[in-house]
Amino acid sequence: MSNRFHLSITPLKLADIPSEHSILRAGRAALTSPIPWRQGKTYYHTVRTYSRPKSPWDGAAWHCRVSEHGSDEATFDEFWSKLGINKAANEKNFTSEIKKVTLIKQLSPSQCICTIYYTFTPPISPRVFTVLQTTYLDETYPRMGFIVSIPIDLSDHPELSRFEEKGVRGRYTSVERIMELGNGKVEWRMATSSTPGGNIPQILIDSTIAGKISEDVPYFLKWLRSIRARRRSMHRIESVHREVHTAFEGTNASATEWQRGETATSTTYLHFQ
Repeated sequence: MSNRFHLSITPLKLADIPSEHSILRAGRAALTSPIPWRQGKTYYHTVRTYSRPKSPWDGAAWHCRVSEHGSDEATFDEFWSKLGINKAANEKNFTSEIKKVTLIKQLSPSQCICTIYYTFTPPISPRVFTVLQTTYLDETYPRMGFIVSIPIDLSDHPELSRFEEKGVRGRYTSVERIMELGNGKVEWRMATSSTPGGNIPQILIDSTIAGKISEDVPYFLKWLRSIRARRRSMHRIESVHREVHTAFEGTNASATEWQRGETATSTTYLHFQ
């Protein structure tokens, strides 16, 4: 077995965390593994899935999904701003099972440790995943961004582990790549290896995970559409305010009359949305 760092579901102690360069190199290697990826089902007409068996240094099999998106769905900047920055906290906005995300320690501007608390329909117990997330953005064309997550063991650091919720400890490692394509679209590729811990058979996890990770794509896009809609509404309201301000400029209207007119116009606009 090579001494080079590989992504695995085996949690690392803080003292064993490799360099950011080593983590990113391992992330790229996971996506381009020489072990063949077997194509699986396509979900939601556009999300292709793949899988490969575990290697000697893996603790579980790997599963991957790939999707391409035009600017009508999401731009590269939108993907990166929501996945490359504050990823775990943003995931809570479109993943119903995530109930709490806690930033435990910021190691650098591109690296942090966070703990994620999931709840599920009984009888499945809540799960806790504590991970180190490392990000990297290459802004040369075509732009490409990586988000690599690896499991972390904080048991030797009670001052940090106290922030973890109570629940069954799960483990996962993942790598996501956001990449501009020559056709003007953006590719979102994610590969993961995981175990939920507890008594759930791994064979059951492996048989359902392709569909589960594919759900992230429509959920994320739906959340992004809601952000776009709110932004458009705010821009329209600001435009109405500017129009009202312009209409009252150069008149002898009092400040109270100006404010009354602006409020009435904004209220009328919102009423018809």
